[in-house]
Amino acid sequence: MRIPAHAVCTAIRDDIVSGVFEPGGRLTEEVLARRYGVSRVPVREALRTLESEGFVTTRRHAGACVAEPTEQEAADLLELRMLLEPLAAARAARRRTEAHLKVLRGLVRLGQERARRGQGEDLRSLGGWFHETLAQASGSPGLIALLTQMRHKLAWMYVVEAPARPVDSWAEHGAIVDAVARGDAERARALASLHADRAAGAHRPRARAAVSTSQPAVNMSSGRH
Repeated sequence: MRIPAHAVCTAIRDDIVSGVFEPGGRLTEEVLARRYGVSRVPVREALRTLESEGFVTTRRHAGACVAEPTEQEAADLLELRMLLEPLAAARAARRRTEAHLKVLRGLVRLGQERARRGQGEDLRSLGGWFHETLAQASGSPGLIALLTQMRHKLAWMYVVEAPARPVDSWAEHGAIVDAVARGDAERARALASLHADRAAGAHRPRARAAVSTSQPAVNMSSGRH
């Protein structure tokens, strides 16, 4: 069975984000093909995609390597997200569907419930789903793609501290959804901007430890996404 290049791309990106391949490390087609149990063709295509996304760079005499973002690049990316997430919220207020609202309200209910119970282990993933759904509700494919790529890159560049008061954070999520439901684009934008500004303060640059690239093979047929 031929593994599509986009699945290989996702696997390599996940390993870069999680630190399996550290910044500056070489990414040879042969090693990657062996790791993921695929031919070199989808690996080559995946590396081209990851280079266009900024995760990979090509160096003379070294070939493909994991990119090494500077502190300024990381700070710029965080600032850019703080501008784009409010834009997505404003567009969602104009373009959201009832299906989007149903999912957003369900996520807020779950988040608020788990925050009240102190079940912090679920809140990070719920928050990610919330912001992904809000972006989808914007109805703007280009904006959705940018925010998706930013989420991956920020997870690579930063450690995000849990909010001191998760109940307050989820109250902010709920207020954004209320504004989106009413079609109040300016209030949705303002609330999302305030939320993004507070969230940015919880980001800490990620310290990288040396990680060997001689990892066991990954079974690409296991349903990894």
